[in-house]
Amino acid sequence: MMSTPAHPETRKFTRGLGKPGTAAELRQSVSEVVRTSVLIVKPKVIEPLDYENVLVQRKTQILSDVLRDMLQFPLEDFEISTLRRHGRTLYPTVPENAEREAQSLFVQECIKTYKSDWHVVNYKYEDYSGDFRQLPHKVSRPDKLAVHVFEVDEDVDKDEDTASLGSQKGGITKHGWLYKGNMNSAISVTMRSFKRRYFHLTQLGDGSYNLNFYKDEKISKEPKGTIFLDSCMGVVQNNKVRRFAFELKMQDKSTYLLAADSEGEMEDWINTLNKILHSSFEIAMQEKRNGDIHDDDDLGKSDSSSGSMDSFQSTRDIESRMRNETRLKLFTLDPDTQKLDFSGIEPDVKQFEEKFGKRVLVNCNDLSFNLQSCVAENEEGPTTNVEPFYVTLSLFDIQNGRKISSDFHVDLNHPSVRGMVPSNTSQYMNGGGDARPEGQRLIHGVPEAAMQYPRQGVFSVTCPHPDIFLVARIDKVLQGGINHCAEPYMKSSDSTKVAQKVLKNAKLACSRLGQYRMPFAWAARTLFKDASGTLDKSARFSPLYRQDSNKLSNDDMLKLLADFRKPEKMAKLPVILGNLDVTIDNVAPDLTNCVTSSYIPVKQFDVSERTNIFFEVEEFVPCIAKCSQPFTIYNNHLYVYPKHLKYDGQKSFAKARNIAVCIEFKDSDEEEAVSLKCIHRRPGGTLFTKNAFTSVLHHQHNPEFYEEFKIELPTQLHEKHHLLFTFYHVSCDSNSKASTKKRDLVETQVGYAWLPLLKDGRVIMNESQIPVAANLPAGYLGCQEGASKHAGPEVKWVDGGKPLFKVSTHLVSTVYTQDQHLHNFFHHCQNIASAPQASGGELVKYLKSLHAMESHVMIKFLPTTLNQLFRVLTSATQEDVAVNVTKVMIHIVAQCHEEGLEHYLRSYVKFVFRTEPHTSSTTRTVHEELAKAMTAILKPSTDFLTSNKLLKYSWYFFEALVKSMAQYLIESCKVKLSRNQRFSASFHHTVETLVNMMMPHITQKYKDNLDAARNANHSLAVFIKRCFNLMDRGFMFKQINNYSNCFMPGDPKTLFEFKFEFLRVVCNHEHYVPLNLPMPFGKGRILRFQDLQLDYSLTDDFCKNHFLVGLLLREVSAALQEFREIRQIAIQVLKTLMMKHTFDDRYTSKSQQARLATLYLPLFGLLQENVNRVNVKEVTPFTINHTNNNGRDDLLLTNALMTPPRSSTFLDTSLHKDVFGVISGTASPHATSTPNINSVRHADSRGSLISTDSGNSLPERSNDKGNSLDKSQAASTLGSTLLRCDKLDQAEIKSLLMCFLHVLKSMSEDALFTYWNKASSAELMDFFTLVEVCLHQFRYMGKRYIARNQDGAGPVAHERKSQTLPVSRNRAGMMHARLQQLSSLDNSYTFNHTYSHSDADVLNQSLLEANIATEVCLTVLDTLSIFIMGFKTQLCSDHGHSPLMKKVFEVHLCFLRINQSETALKQVFTSLRTFIYKFPCTFFEGRADMCAAFCYEILKCCNSKLSSIRSDAAHLLYFLMKSNFDYTGRKSFVRTHLQSSLFFRW
Repeated sequence: MMSTPAHPETRKFTRGLGKPGTAAELRQSVSEVVRTSVLIVKPKVIEPLDYENVLVQRKTQILSDVLRDMLQFPLEDFEISTLRRHGRTLYPTVPENAEREAQSLFVQECIKTYKSDWHVVNYKYEDYSGDFRQLPHKVSRPDKLAVHVFEVDEDVDKDEDTASLGSQKGGITKHGWLYKGNMNSAISVTMRSFKRRYFHLTQLGDGSYNLNFYKDEKISKEPKGTIFLDSCMGVVQNNKVRRFAFELKMQDKSTYLLAADSEGEMEDWINTLNKILHSSFEIAMQEKRNGDIHDDDDLGKSDSSSGSMDSFQSTRDIESRMRNETRLKLFTLDPDTQKLDFSGIEPDVKQFEEKFGKRVLVNCNDLSFNLQSCVAENEEGPTTNVEPFYVTLSLFDIQNGRKISSDFHVDLNHPSVRGMVPSNTSQYMNGGGDARPEGQRLIHGVPEAAMQYPRQGVFSVTCPHPDIFLVARIDKVLQGGINHCAEPYMKSSDSTKVAQKVLKNAKLACSRLGQYRMPFAWAARTLFKDASGTLDKSARFSPLYRQDSNKLSNDDMLKLLADFRKPEKMAKLPVILGNLDVTIDNVAPDLTNCVTSSYIPVKQFDVSERTNIFFEVEEFVPCIAKCSQPFTIYNNHLYVYPKHLKYDGQKSFAKARNIAVCIEFKDSDEEEAVSLKCIHRRPGGTLFTKNAFTSVLHHQHNPEFYEEFKIELPTQLHEKHHLLFTFYHVSCDSNSKASTKKRDLVETQVGYAWLPLLKDGRVIMNESQIPVAANLPAGYLGCQEGASKHAGPEVKWVDGGKPLFKVSTHLVSTVYTQDQHLHNFFHHCQNIASAPQASGGELVKYLKSLHAMESHVMIKFLPTTLNQLFRVLTSATQEDVAVNVTKVMIHIVAQCHEEGLEHYLRSYVKFVFRTEPHTSSTTRTVHEELAKAMTAILKPSTDFLTSNKLLKYSWYFFEALVKSMAQYLIESCKVKLSRNQRFSASFHHTVETLVNMMMPHITQKYKDNLDAARNANHSLAVFIKRCFNLMDRGFMFKQINNYSNCFMPGDPKTLFEFKFEFLRVVCNHEHYVPLNLPMPFGKGRILRFQDLQLDYSLTDDFCKNHFLVGLLLREVSAALQEFREIRQIAIQVLKTLMMKHTFDDRYTSKSQQARLATLYLPLFGLLQENVNRVNVKEVTPFTINHTNNNGRDDLLLTNALMTPPRSSTFLDTSLHKDVFGVISGTASPHATSTPNINSVRHADSRGSLISTDSGNSLPERSNDKGNSLDKSQAASTLGSTLLRCDKLDQAEIKSLLMCFLHVLKSMSEDALFTYWNKASSAELMDFFTLVEVCLHQFRYMGKRYIARNQDGAGPVAHERKSQTLPVSRNRAGMMHARLQQLSSLDNSYTFNHTYSHSDADVLNQSLLEANIATEVCLTVLDTLSIFIMGFKTQLCSDHGHSPLMKKVFEVHLCFLRINQSETALKQVFTSLRTFIYKFPCTFFEGRADMCAAFCYEILKCCNSKLSSIRSDAAHLLYFLMKSNFDYTGRKSFVRTHLQSSLFFRW
């Protein structure tokens, strides 16, 4: 009953915790309460050094430094280069006289954009300014990692069933029935001697295989026999005695003959067995290699151990030489180095280039109708179509209801058929009778004749999808009505007579009306299978459908295509019997002999080749931003589409039925004005013509037209440029007398119409309804529409001046814009250039109107528009203009980002943007004006939407600032001045103001717009980083200080992320090392290294003199007092920076790395402050996610997660204290004193022999401060009054210790001695505690442990019993051979945590962890050997039983207590021999606790599974006894013997 009331409460609490983030919120709120109850002191402000003055004052010291390259920026660190613009065409796309002709500012600027070269600022060492992963020549890891042998991997048969182990972890198994030949070699094998047996292939624990055979399938019984495959030499087929037989050849030259039931089974068995043999061979070879190495080591070891004691004089040199043979950089093995992380990689910025959509090659092969004959008079020649036909191809998009390409005109007629049209009329048909010039005329270097008859077109589709159709329209020479002319082609009866009749009429029509055409047929086919642009090559053209005179327009065609996939509707259309052979294909990247839509040859063009020229067909790209791209070439085409003429109500002309429209382009309306030769003509003549005709519809008063006419516009258009349309009635009378009539009776003029090209300065691009005039007086452009108008010359309007003629135009131009706002802005800029007194208010109005510019226009003219805006920015005399220019830029930049096209902005800033050349008259610069404008916009009074956009996309403005600064320095030659004289004081003030103005937006308003604040923070960091190359570096330090002063301890996590992202970016500067000046700052001349004022804690002087690294370490130290997520961020920034130093090929030498290490010596003090939080010796299971930010500080690890046990067959699971009591009481004179040994637990727990709490064991911790490192000052520097004491996470500990070990390994011995001499006893104890924790944290746990924890912790958990690999006893090569089998991951140590776990993952991870453990072990051994050499006196005090000696001895024992590789243990035993030799009193005098513990660990090693370890341990035990014997004057070795005997007895 008592539990009932609690139940609802429990459920309520549980429900409350179940809400996402509730627990985190609760902890956060509690933390805030705690924090507010404690006074948070803002960190002390440390002013940075005046960098430029220090360089001047210490010039002599810097120049005399051997490593002066680490103290100086390289000369000419950046430069401006001009890259030639390389287009894809052989000739420039801008016409030769275009610049001279251009009068409009917009046209002029566009042409400049397309002709100008690229302007780039190159930072010579920019490759070194990113993350460590982006360093050039980085070798992040060795090609082959050494395969280390660990005892823990040899001991699988205790806990795992080795028979099942192979199948679980990649072992090969096979079973089945086979026939076994008689094994007795004395009896010859015959068919009868074969017996049927059930064979089962199994793998043993050592990796070898056995082939067992049984009488039946019950394999649980004892096998009848076994074939041991480890002595098998090969498996080969042998069909001499029996079919499907094979034999196993053994080492003793005997054979086993087996046979299968089928050939397939036989091959399967042979392949399986050979695979096993190959694997075993690899293992054996590796084992042999390892064995040779061990033998050599044993030999060397035995020699040295048998030598005299004098050999120890150079022991340390020998040890170092042995250890340094195959040493690895620790960071090469760090898991972060192995991870694939592309987050920090900047996007690759490319030059602007002409881009296409999906390109399709259309090959026009043939058009043939069923009605065929020989057209020659003598009937000698090929059988062809009986009259000429003309094909026009184009693309239609029925999904969006538009035509998406220009027309591609093809003439597939046989030359004899082409000859039916007289050459003079042919010329006239396409161009008003232009006379062909003598000789071969060249167009852009290509003979014009080579381009007369195109057959291969290259279409481009930006947005492919299945509803795009390739449409072919077929025309013929005008003859009469469509139905009448098509009738003979629709009959399938005997066509010989019909063909002759049609041929006769066709010849008559061609001779008389050859210049006119009529619609005849159409066909279509799909282009794509899907939206990704896969070509539908299997599709073919539809039947040839007869054209309908009432359904000719593009709109009608779209309606027909909409029903294309509806057979019931298409079946109703009349079909003409014939075939159009057109194929499509993908366009090869290296397509040769191609010309653009303006007939300019593309590179890779062979002028001598005349057969296959490919013609690019212009695409009508949708007018939307995502499909647009900045224009890079000159292109100026106008497409004209006559649509409809309504002439049924006209009374001006007697006959107006068969109407043709003649189109001309003129630049004047004077009477004698001639047409411009700029209309692209159809195949067969010159490429350009003065006029062109539409097709004719027979007996139609209101004809529809579907033709497209392409005009090459002149560079500069003016008000007189216009299109002139002349209407003709064409007489189709084919009487015999008709041929004798004069030409003027064939066609009669029946009206005129004109369309001016410009309206308000812009090209008209829409559908126009215009009136038709009966006459054409001079000056007709001045006539107003409508009959009632009297101004201008007298015009007779047809049908009362009604708009009878419908025509539309489509402009495809890169020098003219349809956008009114953009046009007006440039027009106004041109006006104020000629009239400087114009007010700024007008300009502001036009600037504001640019916000309404269409986004696709903005993208297309992006470089030209931005260039003009920057020009206006520097010429503006009023702040209002500069601010509005910047606001327009913000709008453009925001639009580009919203459309996902920001890469165009990056290309613009990097390659196009260029400040105006510096002259004495130029007073304003882009960087000055832009910085001022940005500051004004960031003021609180400004529109918050605009300021938010500026912050969000601030990278663009800062990039422009930096490029302008660099160009200004070089062009004005101020780069040669000292840094503090390069820029004006006002600009320094502007930069400072800008930084200060941005900070509230980052630190206070981030909640309102997180993305904007985050982007602004990153952009500011990049700006400051780049300014180190350009400006006063001390001034930039101050800006960083101003930045960091805006943050407080206890800030929200987001602000910590901002701060460390900022520090990460700034500290990644390519000259980060010279910025920190890694040199001594002592006074006077320094003669000895010991006199250097090396800082091992964060003193004020250190933070001032080495500003960036000091600031980073201060922030990391402060962050360690925060929550786990914040700690992880800070530690990661520090570690990746130190990793970058490791892999930087500029600092590869040992002396350079040692100098770098001096910058990170305060890390020692930082870790000692947190030593109790780092002192975690248990190791958690291997975790997959190293950044598990779940918003809480994890609890301490429990004893359930311990190191797996090392094999210990003769020891109980625990040793009682009385054992050591006996040992110590028997051998120690201090039997009554309490021993310092707390307990010795089983090897699993690896308990500490001597207490690691140095505060308990060392009474001098509180009072021995005479020579102590100044830690109190560091704490006050951080300004924190509350230090956390909770343990850090394992990932955090490992990262910090990795940094610690890197410094320890890199720093010089002198620096180490200096540190040890300065440190107090307590600090020394903390130091060795850290060293010991390193051994525990990086110890190797074994493949089985890794596999199991991967299986449980990974994102994909496999349902299998064990993840443990089968390993062979005493075979180091087994793991390597397994890795070789995984060919896809051979030698790939990259461990990507997002993938499912496999054998290769386990192998890779175990390989990495084994190498890390070994390298850490060797690094600690190096450190100990240096310490022992220099501090022998201190260690020998108190008869070798001082607390310091106990601590050092504890570290030595730690090597033996945890798993070590065979390689590492060899070095450990060598070091231990040295230790015994140097400090015999520790072992053989006083208390016996150290000797007892030492004997215990050595005896455990004597029981190792590895023979080499057993041998080494035995050598060491012998050496210990011998040393004991020698120490007692060769009287006895009772102590060592007694300890060993007791353990044996136990």
